[in-house]
Amino acid sequence: MKLDCRLPAALCVALLSACAVPPEAPAEARNETVAPLPVQPAQAPAVPASGPQMAEAPRPSVETIDTVVVIYAGSRSFDHVFGLFPGANGAPGRNPASPGRAAAQKDLDGSVLPVLPPIWSGLATNGQPLTLTQAQSVGLPNAMFQLDAPHGIGKSGVSVPTSTATRGLARRYFQHLMQINGGANDRFAAYSDGGALSMGYHDGSSLALWKLAQRYTLADHFFMGAFGGSFLNHHYLVCACAPTYPNADNAPAKGLISAIDVDNQGRFVRLTPAPNTPMSALAGPPRFLRDGALTPKDATGVFHAVNTMQPPYQPSGAPPVAGVDARLADPSRPSTLPPQTQATIGDQLSAKGVSWAWYAGALNTVSANTPEGRAQIYRGKAHFQPHQQPFNYYAAFDPLTKAEARTRHLRDFDSQFLADAAAGTLPSVSFYKPQASLSQQAGLANLSDGDAHLAEVVARLEQSPQWPRMLIVITHDDNGGFYDHAPVPRGDRFGPGSRVPAIIVSPFARKGFVDKTPYDTGSILRFISKRWSLAPLPGLVERDEALQRNGSVPMGDLTGALDFSGSVKQ
Repeated sequence: MKLDCRLPAALCVALLSACAVPPEAPAEARNETVAPLPVQPAQAPAVPASGPQMAEAPRPSVETIDTVVVIYAGSRSFDHVFGLFPGANGAPGRNPASPGRAAAQKDLDGSVLPVLPPIWSGLATNGQPLTLTQAQSVGLPNAMFQLDAPHGIGKSGVSVPTSTATRGLARRYFQHLMQINGGANDRFAAYSDGGALSMGYHDGSSLALWKLAQRYTLADHFFMGAFGGSFLNHHYLVCACAPTYPNADNAPAKGLISAIDVDNQGRFVRLTPAPNTPMSALAGPPRFLRDGALTPKDATGVFHAVNTMQPPYQPSGAPPVAGVDARLADPSRPSTLPPQTQATIGDQLSAKGVSWAWYAGALNTVSANTPEGRAQIYRGKAHFQPHQQPFNYYAAFDPLTKAEARTRHLRDFDSQFLADAAAGTLPSVSFYKPQASLSQQAGLANLSDGDAHLAEVVARLEQSPQWPRMLIVITHDDNGGFYDHAPVPRGDRFGPGSRVPAIIVSPFARKGFVDKTPYDTGSILRFISKRWSLAPLPGLVERDEALQRNGSVPMGDLTGALDFSGSVKQ
């Protein structure tokens, strides 16, 4: 089945907008009764008992929020963690609020798979005390399955708790398009390098984040901003755009330009299969001729970076060059992305005089550029992920010419964030990216460790002097390659992608509420722009226009999760 993804006939990639279908309408729009968790009534404004009539005080609004904190966890889908959450549009047939069943997974030829493919190479990451071998996962029914089911997975008897780090799954741009398959969501297992594992989910009810969602607002129609994985979604969080690589076909990265198949109308069909790719998903994971970091050149001559590339500045997965300033990454490496110049939310905030910072776990450790520090890049206890530090790709933070801007805006979490929160000196807008071991990213971390860490961060923020006027958004960068059943809204060539968890925490958040409003990662930028009267980034305008053009509604700005009807919380 071809994805309905119309591209410019010349070079195929400019319009990947039709790779999903309009989302199912929120229950409110369908005139159905929504059954959220109990909502606490908002505090009513005080009314004078007697005396002369007083002028009505201004009603609180988004301007009531003075501090926004975005916590960007890693790589889990909504159904994978919150599929059983009461009142949410969760795992079909397993959550009472979601009748029906998950999409039957199909083989590469479009036929329904009789069973799921095995979990290729087994389930757990190296060093985990619990394992499930590939052989033990053969013959699982074609359906979602609970990883931590008391009776175990299939007939193996192995139950995988949230404290176990499972193997990671490929989370790449074109594969994600192929897994979504025009909105059918029926090729997750076939195009996953982990086979059946893509259909696994947890009972998340023991997690602290679950309990936070019960106290505040859980958004169950929140989609990742872009197709694919962490790299592109981190960029979308700060610029609502995809990075570019000028003249990539004449650059060190020319071998990273993806090979794709299109139909006679220029519509994307698939990554070009490798000659030795299995003919069936049951015979092995798929192989592709060239699944690179870059798209082919679009109609305007631009190559976009959609899969992991490395920052041009340290810390980077590309080491420095001997004899060259050690603060720079080796530009001759194919994986090194040239400095970016697109407008970011940071640029807009700075131009408006609004303070902001990006806090990264273990940043000071890896920024030392010592053997010990570099040993924590993609390795070690921290497993620092340079490709998840989006501002470090931008010329505005060149360490040779913009050192002061780096110091002001790119900060270390471990030494600064909690101290700033306790002192009441967090910037107006703060982004926090945990180190990989605490991010919940499958393949690098389990759910439990990150859960405890993120809950502790929120607890400390609730004690901050800034809390009475604070908004916290906890979400995940991408789906981790895990299945989610919700139809993806048809947007532009970069997204949105599958649903991810999102919890809105604030004194003004609706309590015990499941928000059905369609959101995506860009909704965070929409709220920030609304609060500080910023012009929307071009990518947000493009996304909204594409959604409307394709019969979907524009993404919300998170205000559906907030209640400003009462007086200002003190």
